[in-house]
Amino acid sequence: MLHLFAIENGVLREKDSAGHELDVAQAEQASWLDLVEPDEPERVLVQSFFQDALPSDDKEEIESSARYFTDEHGLHVHSLFLLQSEGRSRTSTVAFVVQDERLISFRDDIRMADFRLMRLRIRRGWVKVSQPMDILLSILDQKVENLADAIEDVHRDLEKVGYSVLEEENGELDQDIERLARLEDTNGKIRLCLMDTQRSISFIQRYVRSDKYRRRTCAEIQHDLDTLMSHTTFLFDKINFLMDAAQGFINIQQNQIIKIFSIAAVVFLPPTMIASIYGMNFEVMPELGLEFGYPMAIGLMILSGIAPYWYFKRKGWL
Repeated sequence: MLHLFAIENGVLREKDSAGHELDVAQAEQASWLDLVEPDEPERVLVQSFFQDALPSDDKEEIESSARYFTDEHGLHVHSLFLLQSEGRSRTSTVAFVVQDERLISFRDDIRMADFRLMRLRIRRGWVKVSQPMDILLSILDQKVENLADAIEDVHRDLEKVGYSVLEEENGELDQDIERLARLEDTNGKIRLCLMDTQRSISFIQRYVRSDKYRRRTCAEIQHDLDTLMSHTTFLFDKINFLMDAAQGFINIQQNQIIKIFSIAAVVFLPPTMIASIYGMNFEVMPELGLEFGYPMAIGLMILSGIAPYWYFKRKGWL
């Protein structure tokens, strides 16, 4: 799938794309070509048209030299984007190539919220740009806004889990720990995307150091990234605290159960000893001839069970 966009009077507009039957003239005039899950014929066609400017299959590499570089085709930036879903979130890399006349982006997933929101803003005429670098900065700025929204979602969910762990008497601690693990995973992926965006902006800043306007835009995005990084650190600390608290409450509950079994064993130990003594089959046992020997043995067993229970209650151990 191929989406074409052109800059018209300082505003980015979406153009119709012809899919496999790529209109070369229309593509030449496009300021942004967004390739989404392209099949091989479409990829080969665009790649041949733009002189091998598309990224290779190593765009998931993490070293800076493989993610941020310049060559004869333009400025290459590989940026990590967050994909949120009902289950665990995941990340996907989008490769950008900034040329003098156009921006080319290549992504493997159509579900990226950042690009859907970007297209919505473009349709409403809200994206004002003058060159391809502005388009890339707008995409990264949109990405930071979405990551901020994701952090707010994590914080709201964390408040609910925190109430369940710390306030509810009959909370499901096992489920709370599972929810905390999922939030920790999401927060970690958000932080990973923020760190990757910091590296992207730092690289772009070196490229636009002589451009006062775009350097200021990069500085604003970098400032937002710094504040969001601090917030993810706070969320990590809170998640760890709630995880420790939930595990502590589970241990307390388990200790209460073990305590009950231990007390029950101590309470029934003296009666068991008395029953064992009078269960012996010796010929000479003084109490065997007593008329009230049986009630006496039962009474001793009851008394020996009540005595340790009363002692534990007096000591405050129960």
